[in-house]
Amino acid sequence: MVTVINAEDLILGRLASTVAKRALDGEEIALVNVEKAVISGTRKRVTVAYLQKRQRGSTEGGPFYPRRPDAIMKRTIRGMLPYKRQPGREALQRVRAYVGIPRQFRESEMETIEEAHVSRLSSPRYVTLESISSYLGAAF
Repeated sequence: MVTVINAEDLILGRLASTVAKRALDGEEIALVNVEKAVISGTRKRVTVAYLQKRQRGSTEGGPFYPRRPDAIMKRTIRGMLPYKRQPGREALQRVRAYVGIPRQFRESEMETIEEAHVSRLSSPRYVTLESISSYLGAAF
């Protein structure tokens, strides 16, 4: 049974850490609406930070950083897993991220994570993953 989590208005880092823990415990998770997840901070600071991540390294050797919101979400979750070891690789394979809501999950019950909700931010400054991806040049 797959757990469907709606990432709309959830903070990226808090969502990713919760999903990583649950995936390590053996749970299969599908994240929908990942383009509506938020990152706290001013637009300028966040976009500059993600642009620097994207431009770091060389085109031949990496490190390679994604542009699409679903790939950014998956990369963030990967950073919270021991992905170079067998349990971390298996946990990462149990996580799926989707832009929008796929047809197979439209009828299913969606869960949200209250401790990752944007209303818990002390500052009203945040940027959606969709705007960061379009700034980086993603077409999704």
